[in-house]
Amino acid sequence: MMSDHRELGAAGESVAARYLQRLGMRILGRNWRCPLGELDIIAADGAQLVVCEVKTRRSTAYGTPAESVSAEKASRIRALALRWRRDHGIPPCPTRFDIVAILWPRGGLPSVRHLIGAF
Repeated sequence: MMSDHRELGAAGESVAARYLQRLGMRILGRNWRCPLGELDIIAADGAQLVVCEVKTRRSTAYGTPAESVSAEKASRIRALALRWRRDHGIPPCPTRFDIVAILWPRGGLPSVRHLIGAF
């Protein structure tokens, strides 16, 4: 049973990665960090780079998982994506920013909501 917040987040990211792979995306990176922050999942969807923010929650008591991605967080993710591309030698390319929201109640199965081009 997952009780720790970090364990829940890591398990949610694994669910999200498998989900994206089933959609035909190729995972390029997970949990990439730099001094400015972290990107959860970087994937390729054909020729398009997809940066996914994964949010996993037990309930909607404090809002849905996707609602926790603020405008400030979205802006930081965009800046991190530019840095990731630069650090990996990836030239400018079509880039999409998705949210994979996972609701995973205690004792239940996770449900995945994929918001394509969420920000």
